[in-house]
Amino acid sequence: MTSRFPRLIAHRCGGALAPENTLAGLRAAADFGYHGVEFDVMLSADGTPILIHDETLERTTNGRGRVAETSDAELARLDAGSWHGAQFAGEPVPTFGDAAESCLALGLWANVEIKPSRGHEAATGRKVALAARDLWQGMPPPLLSSFSIEALTAARAAVPGLPRGLLVVAPPKGWLGTCRRLECISLHCSRRYFSPQLLDEARAADIPLLLYTVNDPLDAAQLLRQGVAAVFTDRIDLISERVP
Repeated sequence: MTSRFPRLIAHRCGGALAPENTLAGLRAAADFGYHGVEFDVMLSADGTPILIHDETLERTTNGRGRVAETSDAELARLDAGSWHGAQFAGEPVPTFGDAAESCLALGLWANVEIKPSRGHEAATGRKVALAARDLWQGMPPPLLSSFSIEALTAARAAVPGLPRGLLVVAPPKGWLGTCRRLECISLHCSRRYFSPQLLDEARAADIPLLLYTVNDPLDAAQLLRQGVAAVFTDRIDLISERVP
């Protein structure tokens, strides 16, 4: 079960080592020997899938306003790196296509979180799935995950063959039924809500359990020894593939 994914996955591209959801982050992950990355994809006002976490621009760029109301041309002018450090000044907001190209060039497996703006759940799920199908054509596909059931449903309808993961904070009662209904192959939940019972339930159902966000090397090692399939981490500088 655990061999379906890299055991270690860099959170939001490069974890704490680079501005989140940027190509610089993907390069950082590769530089630290990571084989798997996670990043967030949302739609611009023009309907283009781009990498960003928040529905607004202020926290991670020098722009202002809602992502869903910002054109591709405006997004292309933004600086998404200076907030993290002067060495990243001018780092752009990448498109999903940019990120896919970098992942394939760097040999990175990707967990693509479908991150819809409010009111755009179905459209985001559909467009991200179609783009992923085309961008990874002929290559092992990325894993699509989302907190949004509507987005996952739309992704499944658009491209049934793409692997999907159910993303939650705390697994609700009936999580396995939701996974089965959406044909999700993995469960992603917060480290805070991990329990041996949850792991036993997931393993019995042959559903890999992936945990976010694990930043302590000893904790990561213990979880992986217990049978957790993978951990998402910001500390790619501290947690390496040498984790026992």
